[in-house]
Amino acid sequence: MTSQRRLARERVLQALYAYDISKLAPDFLSNDIFKDLEEGAPMDFAKKLFRDTLGNIGDIDSTLQKHLEHWDISRVNPIDRSLLRMGLAEILFSQEIPTKVTINEIIELAKRYSTEESPKFVNGILDASLKELTGEGKVQKTGRGLINTSTKKKQ
Repeated sequence: MTSQRRLARERVLQALYAYDISKLAPDFLSNDIFKDLEEGAPMDFAKKLFRDTLGNIGDIDSTLQKHLEHWDISRVNPIDRSLLRMGLAEILFSQEIPTKVTINEIIELAKRYSTEESPKFVNGILDASLKELTGEGKVQKTGRGLINTSTKKKQ
């Protein structure tokens, strides 16, 4: 059984992919693609993640680009690019979700929707990005147990 939050992430992946390929209006895409989500928390989570990703895509791509050796973000498989963008947006803007949970969820989506090499690829890029952002103090998680001590800034 798929959790409602995983289903929401799947729909965000679909919307990001559709936006990346078509450049259709984000509201049109989200209204159509998110229509099967339950009202309330799953729908709110999907809309926020989609909005956060698109609203910060320049900064997200800039961070990801630093860790794409010999590749430009525009040349990355569109599904992997959408997964990376969504994962980084969730790490940065979903304060209540542990970074480990986010990365694990993105890896599971990569296994299901992308190539055989994708899970390892997205894991490596997100992990490197997380270490950089944590070192810069940009990852702010609230609540008990939400900061992974292995990624805290070393003093």
